[in-house]
Amino acid sequence: MNGSKLGVLFVTSEAYPLVKTGGLGDVSYALPNALRELGVDVRLLLPGYPAVLEQLSLVEVHEDIRLSPLQEPIRLLAGTMPGGMTPVYVIECPSLYQRDGGPYQDNAGKDWPDNALRFGILSKVAAKFCNHSFLFKPLIVHCNDWQTGLVPAFLTFNPNPRARTVISVHNMAYQGLFGPEVVELFGLPTESFSMFGLEFHSKASFLKAGLYYSTWITTVSPSYAKDIQTPDYGCGLDGLLTERQKELTGILNGIDTTAWNPETDPYLSRHYNTKSLPVKVRNTQALRTKLWLPPAKQAPLIGMITRLTEQKGIDLLLPIIPDIIKTGTQLAILGSGDEELEKSLQDLAKRYPKHISVTIGYNEELAHQIEAGANMFLMPSEFEPCGLNQMYSMRYGTLPIVRRTGGLGDTVVDATPDNIQNQVATGFVFEEKDSDELLACVQRAIRTFRDKTTWRQLQINAMSRDFSWHKSAQQYVSLYHQLLD
Repeated sequence: MNGSKLGVLFVTSEAYPLVKTGGLGDVSYALPNALRELGVDVRLLLPGYPAVLEQLSLVEVHEDIRLSPLQEPIRLLAGTMPGGMTPVYVIECPSLYQRDGGPYQDNAGKDWPDNALRFGILSKVAAKFCNHSFLFKPLIVHCNDWQTGLVPAFLTFNPNPRARTVISVHNMAYQGLFGPEVVELFGLPTESFSMFGLEFHSKASFLKAGLYYSTWITTVSPSYAKDIQTPDYGCGLDGLLTERQKELTGILNGIDTTAWNPETDPYLSRHYNTKSLPVKVRNTQALRTKLWLPPAKQAPLIGMITRLTEQKGIDLLLPIIPDIIKTGTQLAILGSGDEELEKSLQDLAKRYPKHISVTIGYNEELAHQIEAGANMFLMPSEFEPCGLNQMYSMRYGTLPIVRRTGGLGDTVVDATPDNIQNQVATGFVFEEKDSDELLACVQRAIRTFRDKTTWRQLQINAMSRDFSWHKSAQQYVSLYHQLLD
């Protein structure tokens, strides 16, 4: 469906390559680009973090904007996202956004104490766009996660004609909970602080505000849309989501097939495609050399790029690492998170230096090299709203090992005998949150790896899947038109 003359303000707290902490950053770059290719006039709104101001060429388009409860005026700047396709508006407010550390936490990993104000103001500026006299007037305001959850609330209680609002939930586990005083602080009516509003266990929930007041709710995979309507994954908001199930859609994330392309990836030692798959081994050799892992031609290398949290299944992996190593298999892990989990993995790397490499932090170059150099990619998540790495992995012929949850179950086809015979298998899937079941799945993948003919067919199946944003963007355009109609 064509999106011409459809104005969309895409409000987000991060966007690759300017600032990124996870999948939201990738989505906030790739989806607007895909929407513009379909004719949608989509424009981003971002906070003016130092990394954003440093990387963009910006001009002032509105000065001296005064929004309560902020004491100082703010400026609105405009530019274009890297790649030259998507316009972006940036909120310049030094006291809120220009500081050392990340977008949500300081350098010690603690949440900024004024996050309610920082992202409440982001939401207020987004709502201001819907006034007749303010710059670009969108028909749709597309919000993302709790950081933008107050936008639908502000517009609901705004007497001016308002845009339709969509809120995309990328992870229900992060809800933006603050004291009830924020309701009065931002000038929301007292009746909004109730179970029929943004109140959640005596706190003000930015995410609940978005879920309750938005015109429509989307999440990042069809299975996750079902999962969050259950007590196990709804994080206390499953009742509200069940009530709103007719206005809830799961649209599978795509991936940036330009940035993640083994034929052109600038970070790789050798480029390859389905017709030159033997070349992939050169990237495996280069990765082993870089990570100080010895050559092991007959043993697979398993990659993992993740937040080191229980949600990502690290607690399932730790007890079985010695069993995996007994097969000769090596592990290349990149990530950061829980200090105890970081230490446990680092201790194992010291104990098994020929089999495990652990890099704490995030490194974009190494992430690409792991995707290309690994033979398998591990994602044993407790829950996974969508997941992008399993799609990156398939594109690189690196077969994913995943737990059937959320988007992982929507994207990876298990290598059962029937699926192998029908040439649709693209990876290995296990069901329960259980270390023994994870180990059995890894062992099944290792056995299959030794059957070179079958393994090559699985790689071709995986690399042939289309995970581009085009299909997903078409679904969003269709949804936007549905809301306006």
